[in-house]
Amino acid sequence: MNIESLKVYCEVIRARSFSKGARALGISQPAASQAVRTLEGELGVALVDRSQRPLLPTPAGQRYYTGIQALLRQYEQLNEEVRSHQDEHEGTVRVAAIYSVGIQAMSRCTQIFQAKYRKARVRIEYLRPNRVIEAVMNETSDFGVLSFPSSSQNLNVIPLWTEKMVFVCKPEHRLSIRKGIAAGDLEGEDMVSFDHDLVIRRVIDRALAKRHIHVNVHMEFDNIESIKEAIRAGAGVAILPEPSVRREAEAGSLVALPIAIPELVRPIGALLRRRRQPSTLTSAFIDLLKQHPTI
Repeated sequence: MNIESLKVYCEVIRARSFSKGARALGISQPAASQAVRTLEGELGVALVDRSQRPLLPTPAGQRYYTGIQALLRQYEQLNEEVRSHQDEHEGTVRVAAIYSVGIQAMSRCTQIFQAKYRKARVRIEYLRPNRVIEAVMNETSDFGVLSFPSSSQNLNVIPLWTEKMVFVCKPEHRLSIRKGIAAGDLEGEDMVSFDHDLVIRRVIDRALAKRHIHVNVHMEFDNIESIKEAIRAGAGVAILPEPSVRREAEAGSLVALPIAIPELVRPIGALLRRRRQPSTLTSAFIDLLKQHPTI
C-alpha cells in the first residue's frame, strides 16, 4: 500500500469511473484499475461495486474513501510543514519539460537562477507531453513545462511565453528566396507535419482550412527533431515554432520564413498541481521562465 495508490482510489471514487479517474491523474485506465485491485487484495474486501454504472463504492469502500481523504490531507499538510522549516532559498526545483522547449534556453535560465540562489539546484527531466503531465500528477516534479497546456480539475496553468510559428524548408526549395510566406503560397505543397492527435497539428490544420489551403501531408511525426530531419531529406516543408529551428536557420541548413497567418503561435505554460502551494524557489524559477524570450 502506498500514497499513490490511495490517491488513485480517491480519484476513481470521486469521478465514479476508472477511465475518468485515470485521465485526471494522467495515468492509464488499466493502471488505475490495478491500483484499486491491489488495495482490495491487501485489505481483503471489495471497495468498488463494479456492477454499477457509474461506479459506486461499497459500504466498506465509502468508509475507506472518507478516511483516506482525511489521511491525504494530513499527508499534504505534513509535507508543507516540513518544507516551511527549510531555508526558503535552499533546495531543489524539479522540472519536467517537453524536449522542444529548448534545452539551451532552459540551461541558460538554470544558470541565471543558480547564480542568484546559490544554495538552490534545478533538476530538469525532458519527457514526452503525456509523461510531463504524469510527473506533475505523481508529484515527482514540482511543475511541468509544455506547449498548449490546459488546466483541469487537478492541474493549474501559468502562461510563460508564446512562440511564433514559421515556414521551414530546404535552402534549395523554390520558396526559400522569399522574405516571407503568404498563406496562399502553401497551396499544394508537400508537407511534413505533426501526428494528427497532437494539439499543434490541429491548430495548423484549422488555420489552413480557414483559408481553404490544401497541402499534401506526406509524413507525420510526434516530435520536432524528426520533422526537421525529414525536411533536410527532401520530404517536404513544415510549419514549426521559430525557436525550435533558429539554430538550423542561422547555420544555413534550413530556411525559416515568417508566415502571414497570425494565429499560428505556440503557447508555452507551466503546469502545477492544484491545491498545492509551490515553494518559494519554485515560484521564483517560474517567474524567471516568464522572462524566457528576453533572457
